[in-house]
Formats: sequence, C-alpha cells, structure tokens
Amino acid sequence: MSTLDGTVAAPDTALPPALPLASRQDGSYPRPQMLRADWADLDGTWSFRNDGDDAAWRAGFPDARDIVVPFPPESVASGIDEPGFHPVVWYSRTITRADLLAAGHTAEAPRLVLHFGAVDHRARVWIDGQFIGEHEGGHTPFSFDVTEALAGGTSTDPDAVHTLVVRAEDDPHDLTQPRGKQDWHEDPHAIWYRRTTGIWQTVWLEAVPTASIEYLRWTNVDHGTVRLTVRLRGERTGRERLRVEARWDERDEHLATIESTLGDTSDEFDVVVPIARQTNGQAEDELHWTPEAPRLVDTTVTLLDRAGHPVDAVASYFGVRTVGVDGGAFLLNGRSYDVRSVLNQGYWPDSHIAAPSREALRREVELIKELGFNAARNHQKIEDPRFLYWADRLGILVWGEAPGAYAFSPRAVQRLMREWMDAVERDASHPSIVTWVPANESWGVQHIATDPAQQAYARSLADVTRAIDPTRPVISNDGWEHTNSDIITIHDYDGVGESLAKTYADDTARSELFHGMGPSDRWVLVGGATDHGQPVMLTEFGGVNYQPGAQREDGWGYTSATDGDDWIARITALYDAIRASSFLAGSCYTQLTDTMQETNGLLNADRTPKVPIEQIRRAITGR
Repeated sequence: MSTLDGTVAAPDTALPPALPLASRQDGSYPRPQMLRADWADLDGTWSFRNDGDDAAWRAGFPDARDIVVPFPPESVASGIDEPGFHPVVWYSRTITRADLLAAGHTAEAPRLVLHFGAVDHRARVWIDGQFIGEHEGGHTPFSFDVTEALAGGTSTDPDAVHTLVVRAEDDPHDLTQPRGKQDWHEDPHAIWYRRTTGIWQTVWLEAVPTASIEYLRWTNVDHGTVRLTVRLRGERTGRERLRVEARWDERDEHLATIESTLGDTSDEFDVVVPIARQTNGQAEDELHWTPEAPRLVDTTVTLLDRAGHPVDAVASYFGVRTVGVDGGAFLLNGRSYDVRSVLNQGYWPDSHIAAPSREALRREVELIKELGFNAARNHQKIEDPRFLYWADRLGILVWGEAPGAYAFSPRAVQRLMREWMDAVERDASHPSIVTWVPANESWGVQHIATDPAQQAYARSLADVTRAIDPTRPVISNDGWEHTNSDIITIHDYDGVGESLAKTYADDTARSELFHGMGPSDRWVLVGGATDHGQPVMLTEFGGVNYQPGAQREDGWGYTSATDGDDWIARITALYDAIRASSFLAGSCYTQLTDTMQETNGLLNADRTPKVPIEQIRRAITGR
C-alpha cells in the first residue's frame, strides 16, 4: 500500500507513539475516552457563506466571509453574528501537508479519518469537489475515511493543499428535527433560545493504521467486572488479538492484563476485564467511582497482528461503579444516594451551545461542584464529550438527555430514535452518566395522556434505551405523564416553601400525587403505568428570578425576588421543603445560569455568582 507521500507502507509492526494517560489529559482531545498520540485540530478560521444557491458555491463564492469554527453563525464568537434564519450554510477550508503531519500520518498510519463532533442538522461533505458522504443528526458525531480523497498530488508537491467543503442544512421551521431549546421563532421567546446552525463541535483529522480500533465501550457488569466492546475498522487477516491493560494511576497499581483472540466473522468483540482487587469485598470501595471520590482506571487497548506485533493502540479509561433503583431510593454502588442536581442549559452568551473554550467546559463542572451540587441535568442537549470527561474526572453525576422534537409524526419518530441511539452509544462509557432521559415534558408527544400511539412511542424510546444500555435507569418523560419510568420525576415551580413542603411531605402526599392531577395540571402516570415503588425526584423546581445590577426588560423567572437577601431566603425555603420530605430521592434546581431572557439562574450568564457563592451553597446544602 502507498501512503500519501508515495512511499510504500512498512508492515504494521511498530508500536504506536507513547500514549498519554487518558484520565489525566488536558481536556483538549475531542474524543476523551479513545486517545491516540497525534491528531490535527481543524477548528479556526474557515470560509463561510449563508446561501442555499449550490451553483454559487461551485463558482467559488468570491464574496464568502470568514467564520471561526466551531461557533455557530448566530453567535458573536463566530465572527458572523447573524441570529436570523439560516436554512443552508456552506463552509470551506484547506487541508495542508502540515495538517496531515499533525494528524500523525506515517507509513505505519497510512489511513486518514476526518471527524466531525456535531453539525446541525444535515451535513454533506466534499474534498476537492469529490463527494465524501453525508450525515443527519445535529448533536451526534460522524467520520469518513478520506485517504483516497487526500491522495491526489501530494507525492510531488509538498505544499499542495486540498479544499474541504461542508454544506449544512437546518430548516428552522421543521419541527420534526430534534432541536431542543432552539427557537422556531426568529427571536427567542419563553423558554427557547437562539438557534444553532452548522458546525458547533470540533472538526479534526486523525491518521490510523490499515487495521485499526474504531470504537470502544466500557460496561460495568458488576462491582468487580468490566466488559469492553471493541469495534474495528479496515483490512484484517482474521487472526488478530486484542490486549487490554488496566492500571489505577492514583496508586500506581496494575489491575489487569487480558489478551483475547479475535474471530474473523465480525468487526465487533467483547472482552471481559476482571478487576482482581475487587474480589476482596472489604476493599472494593477503595476503587469505586463516586462524585466525592471520582477514581478512574487508565487503560491501553492494543490491536496485535497474527505474529503478536502491535498494529494499533489507543488510551482510554473507565470508572468502576454501578447505578440502580430499589425501595424508592436511587442507588450508587449499591447504596442509597441523595441526588442534588442543577439544570444545566450549556449555553453561553457569545458562543451559544458551543462552549467558548475547552477550559470553559472544565470550569462549568467546577462551578457545579462549588455551588454544592453532586449532579447536573444537561437539558435538551447532547453535550460536548469533553464536558463529560471533566464530569468523570472531577466528579459529578450527569443526566443524559435527548434534545426533543416538537412534532409527532413518523418522520419525527425516526429522526429522534436514530439520533438518540447514536448519542447513547457515544456516551455509554462515561461513569458520570447515571440515567438516560429520551423525552422531556411531553415535547413531541403533546397528547400522550390520551393518545395510545404517543404512549407507545414513549414506551419504545425508554425500552430501546434499556436494550442498548441495561445498566442505567431510564426516565420515559421527564416532568410528568410517565409511561414506564424507572424513576418518577416531577416538575413543580411552586415558589412557596411551606406549600412545596406539604406537596412532598410523606407517603400520603406521595399517594395523592400519583392518584390525582399533579403540578402543571398534568397526570404523573399515563397509559396504564403504575406506581410500583419507584424513586421520586423533583427534577425541576425553583427558577427564582433575580437580576443584580442592570435589568433585562424581558428577563423572567417562575417567581421573583426583590433583592439578594430575599432571593437566598426563597431558595433556602425551597430546599428546606425538599430536605423535609420523607420520600424524595433527589432534586434538580432550575437553573445553573441566566440564559438569555431566563434570568432565574444561580449564576449570571457570564458565570459570576449573583451573591457570594458561599451563601448559595449554604442554601442548597443546608450547611
């Protein structure tokens, strides 16, 4: 096989470059649980055109403007700052020899893979006019092998460049698209925000061997066993082996080395990794992952050829932990755990749903912990994997939630089901994610209380989630109108602490909730669903509006405070009500930050606290 510089690839026998510890990275790598030593970051300045005229693009769009990827064109950070409708946009940039070298392109790694973190909503990709492929789904990653497309001309011209073109289509009025909090009106209203069009997560290039590791997934089987699922890409002999080495870096302790022969009838394999130290039950807690002690196990996964020579290797990590429900409690590592969560919109003033920097994702997790929370409900958004990395490493629980569509139709069902399955597959290895939320507040199933078809859809979404990942609880419809939830979640914006305390006081109050009309005049259970002792959580409450300093005329909350002292008193009273409940297994305060017209955050939109953070933490934790 020839490489891009015209040389003949040597046999894949050299060990790949030294890999970093996956659990101790700096958070820059776009795919944090599957690291290679080299990659080329293609973010930065691209050419941009907001135009549906395909013929104009083929003519070169001489009046194209610069855009900063990965920020959406609606945002200030992108340099475009045009918040109107963008049904079709075009992007272009060059791929240079320097990009190929940064990607790690060598004789041992001759294949080049182009990755997109997320492009909203439908993307089509070309290189030098050659169509590469397309993808639909605005929140999930995709990639293409572009080796042949990048081969032309580079062997004779070391400075040759290639032109990468992306067309993104995002109909702002198509309510069957999973869109989350993106407004279908031109200007934001109520609880919806500015739209996101096109590229909003990192674009990157990576070189891989002819036969390579494409996908990893870690599954906690029990307290002492982890299953690794590996998917391979490329040409194989059918006699390869896989070596998995696990090490607890915190104590420099070797935990396991497993080597398994791979068959020739599939490209996906399971390897069971026993964690030997976990056989001593008195010591097993030492290695468990929790928000208070977020211990991670570093691994190296190596693909070996039939002679035992390393072909490919990636660094990864996992956390040893189990989650479940029983006896009305949420269980973490088999023990009751009080979930104290905050609603996180993952939205920044200047960059919208794209984080303004990689450091901002880490800071978001740090702020959540500093405020006294042990969990975050990432709302109506499949978050950048690097946020989940920091959740894993620094220690918070995460609710993984689908961005909803607004319509119910066969097309809407197909779109959300496909994108949600991809999202669960992408994120299933993160120990921080402890439950899945495929639907919220009956979005896309507005008549679920009476429509058997919509009830069947909600049940199917929950069940297919369990089929893909049976290790985590599933919430069928967060907030109300549950069909088959493992946790019953309720949204209640009662702003009076005494009243809230009465609603959630004891078993009698619980029974009244389940057998009468709940908050917001919605039934808690529908479609024949029953109360069989599931945990109950108040997963949206609070939302108290307080605007220190300059006031937004359109700013609002579910209730309002007159000043900082009144605001803290109101929040304290609401948390006192929750702490007094005999049956609530957890809660989620709305919300972490002010977000556009919603001025009900604990923090301002710029992430500064509205009062000293110690006061907020005391209200939340009671201490």
